[in-house]
Amino acid sequence: MKNTTVIAVLVAGLVLSCNTAKKEKTEEQPEETTLKETASAMALNTLTEEEKAEGWKLLFDGETSNGWRNYGVETFPEGWIIEDGTIHCPASGRGEAGGKDRGDILYNQKFSNFHLKLEWKISEGGNSGIFYLGQESDDLDYIWKTAPEMQILDNEKHPDAQMGQDGNRQAGSLYDLIPARPQNAKPVGEWNQVEIMVYKGSVWHKMNGEKVVEYHLWTPEWNEMVAGSKFPKLNENWADVTSEGYIGLQDHGDDVWFRNIKIKEL
Repeated sequence: MKNTTVIAVLVAGLVLSCNTAKKEKTEEQPEETTLKETASAMALNTLTEEEKAEGWKLLFDGETSNGWRNYGVETFPEGWIIEDGTIHCPASGRGEAGGKDRGDILYNQKFSNFHLKLEWKISEGGNSGIFYLGQESDDLDYIWKTAPEMQILDNEKHPDAQMGQDGNRQAGSLYDLIPARPQNAKPVGEWNQVEIMVYKGSVWHKMNGEKVVEYHLWTPEWNEMVAGSKFPKLNENWADVTSEGYIGLQDHGDDVWFRNIKIKEL
């Protein structure tokens, strides 16, 4: 009996010791997770040494609006906010009508052949967009009247997701022209990683690691597609997209956030 009792005590001690070790390891885990999250946050809006060597350039430093300005204006709009490492367009509730000190913004340099990368996050029921090869004109009040647009949208709640044809107004699409296939946008509140590549008229949209759109400017197919859209009614020369232009971010009156904006000229 005594031997049995001793063995039982030893076994109980080992079990208690293992449980304590597991508990300590579990309690340490949140700290490790926090460190990883902190390291990840520190890497936002920066370039790796490899990216620098490849010729990538940051268009947003995470802290200032340097390089960005209002469409048609030389200053950055007060209605946009630089916060928490993002460019944030707060909701106005007025759609594109916006209000004072708002409006679309653009990076103050024209690009021709390029590879653009960025991340976006949209609010519930939100709408926005990324423009490229855009132009400024005294006759046109919005950049989207001159530029192709990669759509940003809450596909679940915003009515525009059901408009157009075959989903060509959903996230990632060439707005009102070519639907994103596959449609792989992440839910509201999550970051989407997107890329736009332009080379001698060939254009590719990528979203969350997958190619979702491909087309070529200035071809008969392009002209026919544009003719069947809403754009000629807004600008009869819309199909004549220029070979060099601005990159812009849309104020559509809804909360939207951007970060990790970088470009490589090709």
